[in-house]
Amino acid sequence: MRKLQLNLGLALVGLVILAGVVSLFWTPYDPTRVTPDILLAPGWPHLLGTDGMGIDIVSRLLVGARYCLVVGVISVGVAAAVGVPLGMVAGMRGGWLDELVMRIADIVYAFPALLLAMLLAAAFGASTSTAMAAIGVATIPAFARVARAGTLQVAASDFALAAKAAGTSQWGIAWRHVFPNIAPLVGVQASVGFAMAILAEAALSYLGLGTPRPTPTWGAMLRDAQDVWYIQPAQALWPGLAIALAVLGFNLLGDGMRDVLDPRLREVR
Repeated sequence: MRKLQLNLGLALVGLVILAGVVSLFWTPYDPTRVTPDILLAPGWPHLLGTDGMGIDIVSRLLVGARYCLVVGVISVGVAAAVGVPLGMVAGMRGGWLDELVMRIADIVYAFPALLLAMLLAAAFGASTSTAMAAIGVATIPAFARVARAGTLQVAASDFALAAKAAGTSQWGIAWRHVFPNIAPLVGVQASVGFAMAILAEAALSYLGLGTPRPTPTWGAMLRDAQDVWYIQPAQALWPGLAIALAVLGFNLLGDGMRDVLDPRLREVR
């Protein structure tokens, strides 16, 4: 069951990545060109039909996959690059520094990505960079907490204590022993964080705080679909289904990675 979960997650994530990569080189139609063929039903040559501006839906979905991947990779990468070192430092040093880092993480955690995006959009304008910055900052506390918990566990292990007794510095222990052992935890958190980033990006685009027009994103497609909901309800189905499958895929991948990498769960099997 756990292997099936991991394989299904890999398949869904692979499908999203494939769609994003394909959109770099080919789309059936121009995903930003307005045409008079509005609200066409699924068929040939528009397999999923066209939207209210006559744009091919398949083309918009493909490009939307690319942008959700870009936002996810950069925002999760920024969050991991900042949160993991902070969590490791807090776990290794302890004391007042640990308390300071964790309390700051609690304060940042209290501000959701949507609120941060609204503040950044008011200051710098809505853009893809605004969405990535907001999602990245909002995700830092999660990485810091995971890294700190893993660091405390590894630092209390026999091999870390032996390295400390042998005269290895704290930074040496952190680099040689702590980080390699918490890397799987960080990988699982990155997968889960990627799913949250996709949801956040879709919400920000839906509200007009993410990637601006005419760039197609899944959230913007949902926003456009609400104008023709009573005429063509399927307009909201395709981007909604894409978001759901992408989030499901990254969540399943994260759960599968945790089951495979956690030795306690391997013993249970």
